[in-house]
Amino acid sequence: MTGNDGKILKADKGVHNLTDYRRVAAEFSWEQAAEQLSLSKTGKWNAAYETIDRHVAEGYGKKTALYFVQEASNESFTFAEVKEKTDHYAQVLKEQGVSKGDRVFVFLPKTPACYFSILAIIKIGAIAGPLFEAFMEEAVKDRINDCSGTFLITDNELVHRVPQSEIPSLQTVLLVDQIEAAKPTAVTGEELVEWVDPEDGMLIHYTSGSTGKPKGVLHAHRAVVHHFQSGHWVLDIQEDDVYWCTSHPGWVTGSVYGLFAPWLNRAAVVIQSGRFRAENWYQIIADFGVTIWYSAPTAFRMLMAQGELYKQYNLKSLRHILSVGEPLNPEVINWAWDNLSLRIHDTWWMTETGGHLIVNLPSEPIKPGSMGRPFPGITVGILDESGKELPPGSIGQLAVKTPWPGLMKEIWGNQSKFASYFLYEGWYVSGDLAIQDEDGYIFFQGRSDDMINSAGERIGPFEVESKLIEHPAVAEAGVIGKPDPLRGELVKAFITLRSGYVETPELLEELRVFVKTNLAAHAAPREIEVVAELPKTKISGKILRRELKQRELDKLSATS
Repeated sequence: MTGNDGKILKADKGVHNLTDYRRVAAEFSWEQAAEQLSLSKTGKWNAAYETIDRHVAEGYGKKTALYFVQEASNESFTFAEVKEKTDHYAQVLKEQGVSKGDRVFVFLPKTPACYFSILAIIKIGAIAGPLFEAFMEEAVKDRINDCSGTFLITDNELVHRVPQSEIPSLQTVLLVDQIEAAKPTAVTGEELVEWVDPEDGMLIHYTSGSTGKPKGVLHAHRAVVHHFQSGHWVLDIQEDDVYWCTSHPGWVTGSVYGLFAPWLNRAAVVIQSGRFRAENWYQIIADFGVTIWYSAPTAFRMLMAQGELYKQYNLKSLRHILSVGEPLNPEVINWAWDNLSLRIHDTWWMTETGGHLIVNLPSEPIKPGSMGRPFPGITVGILDESGKELPPGSIGQLAVKTPWPGLMKEIWGNQSKFASYFLYEGWYVSGDLAIQDEDGYIFFQGRSDDMINSAGERIGPFEVESKLIEHPAVAEAGVIGKPDPLRGELVKAFITLRSGYVETPELLEELRVFVKTNLAAHAAPREIEVVAELPKTKISGKILRRELKQRELDKLSATS
């Protein structure tokens, strides 16, 4: 039952929410999914209401909604308590002048306040913009400026990374301590909820591109239908599950599948502050009886590197493991099967798609190395360069037939970029290359652009290059993703130096720290190579990243 020899991992035994993939895929419609939410009865839309308030209204207020794990102590909240908190935050925001359609950013660590803030913003009809806690000044400034954000929620520490004088649209910065201590006018939750159109914006996530600054991907309230149904079938959430997604809400996985999908399906959600430590992660699973675990291949590879450490912990509660962020190599699947007697289910989607599109379901066989098959309600095509569908076994552009509920509403202020995803009528073109086999399973073949995928986080090379050349020593920079057995890819920079500067270990470390401090830690180059000149196109002078990457691949091939 391994992937390297072509064998298939059989379906999980047990009771699952979806048990007949082919039948459901043939019969399912998104309207059926919507009928399971309260909006189908009321005709009113609000994603935050569906995520939390609905459960309280239906009599589940006393059920545990959240476990917060931190070093000093742990906390828990029921659905009623989460509703009370989000109502409080929402009322403070309203009294500060936040109104429907405003862009309100959340720059917080992975704490309950981060989750309460996102829901409160959406509850009153504004658009929530979660920011990753490791972002530095430049990253924060670029994102808020891009969509003219007017309000920001942060804390006493992270506020020092917010260059307020350089963000002209920013009217108010609210600290969590101020929100918690505020005594707003008491109103009921129903009066706080802003009922909106399904096409109204609710969430904006910034994702890096291979060129240009990060782009704002806006999702509408209609996405909640996609979040709910994929949480039900792919996460396979059942009544008593304890669910843990390790991603921060500043990344789309951390919001969609760390907050919305599990809570829409009434799971108890675990969130953990602090950095990765294998011992801590295993202890969390043991202490809280985690049943469903969603993480990234990098994390699983780091756990693999710890050998038999897992044997020191009681992990018997685990029944379902999922992975996202980059292709899941068969070795990781084999490790989990051989050591934990569990399959890891790869999933494929993008910030722009708003939810799962290609999945491995617990009730279906897994072909290790495959991203899975299309989610019910989703039609995938492998297209040639003219937009025609290719037969099974052909490498081509991975595309998805439009529309579906999670699909982005727009790229903020950039209609031309938005249009670039829809080169062929009726298709969303992902930018990935893939093969689909005779059974419908899809295998990732590579990116058609230069994006770097390191430890499950997408990094735009242009952002890193731009930051490097701000340093007085750097004349030009070209950045690529270099294959790495642990992270999938690591960020490698090729630079030319300005006159008067000489390559030294100290200078290279200074450059790495410069990017880490001014952009983000995950974007800092782990390798920097000084070259005499960078390869460029003859006409435009554009740096040829693909040529740089091929050089690295050739070096790796020569040494293997």
